[in-house]
Amino acid sequence: MSHSLKSWIATTRYWSFSVSALPVVAAVAYLASTRGVYAIGWLNAALSVVGVVLFHAAGNLLSDVGDYRSGADSAEAYAVPTLVKHHFEVREYLWLSGVLFLLGVALGLFIAWRSDWQLLWVGGIGFLLTVLYTHSKNVWLSDTVVFLVFGVLILLGTSIAVTGDVCYDVLLLSLPLGLITLSVLHINNTVDIRTDGSAGLHTVAMAMGERRALRVYRCYQLLPFLCVVAAVLLRWLSWPSLLCLLALPVAWGNVRRSLRYAAEGRDALLGLDQQSAKLQLLFSLTLSIGLFLSLLLQ
Repeated sequence: MSHSLKSWIATTRYWSFSVSALPVVAAVAYLASTRGVYAIGWLNAALSVVGVVLFHAAGNLLSDVGDYRSGADSAEAYAVPTLVKHHFEVREYLWLSGVLFLLGVALGLFIAWRSDWQLLWVGGIGFLLTVLYTHSKNVWLSDTVVFLVFGVLILLGTSIAVTGDVCYDVLLLSLPLGLITLSVLHINNTVDIRTDGSAGLHTVAMAMGERRALRVYRCYQLLPFLCVVAAVLLRWLSWPSLLCLLALPVAWGNVRRSLRYAAEGRDALLGLDQQSAKLQLLFSLTLSIGLFLSLLLQ
């Protein structure tokens, strides 16, 4: 069966790429604001965005294959993917995932050659966690994996790529970026509690139950803003970082929508994963802009 380029791109869940790309941008913005514009390798910064997106796309495809094989994605699931409908076959997903992984590894090696070979241990751990992500859902670890990859490893890897060394202070952004990214996975797992349970998977949302999981989701939506405010008050971040508060109405809208669960059930939650990804994009982008603006104060 032949597929259009648009269909191939859609299999990667491209709408979620902000989840991986924007932490790179935020890390670069922070490092530029603390070390100066000339300390940044800007070509490596751009290549890093491409690299993490390649790994993210490959991981999405691999995760979909794992969910399909485990039975977590089925005709009864709320979001029925193309594998269930047989618009694509497993071998096609695996082929594309393999190609994207190879491209990502090749690009990672090139960036390491241009910056520092320390990038290999960060990238290697990230690659391993991405490949094992589906299996992590069997042992309650998927949330931990997502936080480590998107809230820690991407930030550390970016610091090596653009400065040539590990900058541990960039982890100041781990909590706000990690939590708001984790909210995308958490709300998706909350919606899928019943189908994941039938497939024998184990997620944190499942352990909590829908009502408690939704309370945690609301915390994930709002705590990142409190983290940034606290960091500014403590003078760990410059005051233009507060520009991220422009995203607060979107977060509040997601919180209010989750509160409709009591009256509407899981139907109220459909699409909240994409809305959470949009919030992550807006939060990360405005935070990055604020950090870049702080350069004008120096």
